[in-house]
Amino acid sequence: QVQLVESGGGLVQAGGSLRLSCAASGRTFSIYTMGWFRQAPGKERECVAAISAGGGSTYYADSVKGRFTISRDNAKNTLYLQMNSLKPEDTAVYYCAAGSGLVVSLKTERSVNYWGKGTLVTVSS
Repeated sequence: QVQLVESGGGLVQAGGSLRLSCAASGRTFSIYTMGWFRQAPGKERECVAAISAGGGSTYYADSVKGRFTISRDNAKNTLYLQMNSLKPEDTAVYYCAAGSGLVVSLKTERSVNYWGKGTLVTVSS
C-alpha cells in the first residue's frame, strides 16, 4: 500500500512558477513509475508528465514540454513537478500517481495503482 500526498499548489500569475511535491509513504517508492496528472473543470484527466522508477525515462505532454520538469528523489520518497512559464490553461487539480508498469502505460492510466487526492493550481491572467 502506498499513500500519496501532494503539496505546493496555489494561486500564481501567468508567467510564474510553482513546484509541486508528492510525498509517498512506505519503503517501496523506488520501484514505482510515477506521474503527474491534471484535471481542469469540464475536462478529462490527462497525464502531464511521468518518470520511470529509476528516473532514466520521462514523458511530457506536448502542452507542457519545455515548461514543466518532473523529477524524483527516491531517498526522500518524493516526486516533484517544477512548473515554469505557467499559463491560465494550466489551471487544474494536479494529481500524483504511482504505477507498476512502464512510463508508456502509466500515462494512459492503465497501470496506475495509487492516486493522491490532488492539489489545486490556479493561474491568473
